[in-house]
Amino acid sequence: QVQLVESGGGLVQVGGSLRLSCAASGLSFSDYAMGWFRQAPGKAREFVAAVLWNDVTTYYADSVKGRFTISRDNTQNTVALQMSSLKPEDTAVYYCAASRRRLGLPPRGVHEYDYWGQGTQVTVSS
Repeated sequence: QVQLVESGGGLVQVGGSLRLSCAASGLSFSDYAMGWFRQAPGKAREFVAAVLWNDVTTYYADSVKGRFTISRDNTQNTVALQMSSLKPEDTAVYYCAASRRRLGLPPRGVHEYDYWGQGTQVTVSS
């Protein structure tokens, strides 16, 4: 019964901002690292950002570093991705994911995540 539901996707102009949110249920949220991935047409799913249970230890893909911020609220069982200075290459379906990994750096590999949401479309137009 684990569910991850993304919201907040949509159409935004180049240079604009957008905030994605993911609501988790059916799991002990604070026991999981949370991540965001994206998949553009014709490309593999790629890592965007991740955060450990503490909402302090984070890791970002170089392509989004300085522009995106990941955060989580363990009281609401949500993880957010605040995106700014958006570029056309940010266009993709964005997925949130949960990982049972508890040690080390925030997981960055698709294979390291156990649960996935259905995704939300982000389109950046010029």
